[in-house]
Amino acid sequence: MAEAKAKKGSGIGHFFNQYNTILIFIAFVIVSTIISSSFLTWGNITNLMKQNAALALYSFGMLMVIMTGGIDLSVGAIVTLTNVLLAYEFEKGRPDPVAIIITLLAGTVIGCITGFIVAYMKVAPFVTTLAMLQIAKGIGYIICSGSSIQLKSEAYKNFSRAYYLGFPSQFYVMIVVFIILLLVFRYTTYGRLVLAIGSNEEAVRLSGVRTNPIRMSVYAVSGFLSALAGMLVAGRTGVGSPLSGDGYEMDAIASCVIAGASLAGGNGSVLKTIFGVFTLGLISNIMNLMKVPAYPQIVVKGVIILIAVLIPAITNRNKATNT
Repeated sequence: MAEAKAKKGSGIGHFFNQYNTILIFIAFVIVSTIISSSFLTWGNITNLMKQNAALALYSFGMLMVIMTGGIDLSVGAIVTLTNVLLAYEFEKGRPDPVAIIITLLAGTVIGCITGFIVAYMKVAPFVTTLAMLQIAKGIGYIICSGSSIQLKSEAYKNFSRAYYLGFPSQFYVMIVVFIILLLVFRYTTYGRLVLAIGSNEEAVRLSGVRTNPIRMSVYAVSGFLSALAGMLVAGRTGVGSPLSGDGYEMDAIASCVIAGASLAGGNGSVLKTIFGVFTLGLISNIMNLMKVPAYPQIVVKGVIILIAVLIPAITNRNKATNT
């Protein structure tokens, strides 16, 4: 009987570990619905989609880096740089496609440089991306001279604020990237190698795989997705602001950690990350609906994230003890 109970407990623990992010998200939805009658209105739901589409993009980039056992502290600074760069290009009269390509290339190039230093020069990701954070943010300030730049392209602003079939355009951008990454990690060798490098890079190398290009590529993807996020932020706000990406790297890390990604590498899920993103978004959203002041929100968000991280850790510890 005791053995049967132990197996049952183990099954429940396994189920929670498997779906903890989704369960936490559902719990927040239920609590938010009870607390505020405005929460389940379509206007508030679409607002959540718009506000968190950019967060999802640079969180996906952060997830790929974390999967390899690295960290990318420069995502917020790249959002800032590309946010003001897009506005600057529009201000200078660049055609929309040219301005968009330049902006995406800027983020990708920064990611490539970071990835090269980490993969080939063997400099610690924390140090490299911390330095790149300062460089990217500094370049952003130089471009805009420390002041916001109004977005001059009406076509781009109209697209960014448009709704199709009732859903905001930015949400569709996020969904397209989500589906692509989901397919990459489920069905491609590249996706499996990214996870394998985080688990045991030496074993992957001994099997004949060149790991450096793959490790470099995840930083390039992170830079690209951060640039895309910076463009979405610019479209949503209508300005290129040097303050636009402040603290975004912490939100990206928090989203990945809530989603169960291991900072040691070798673990992570694109599906869980999108739930982690919207869980983080829900926390801010419900506090705004309750008119909680901005500074206490930071504390509350930190406490909730800590609890979300501790619950599976305690579950795993109990499971190990029972075993």
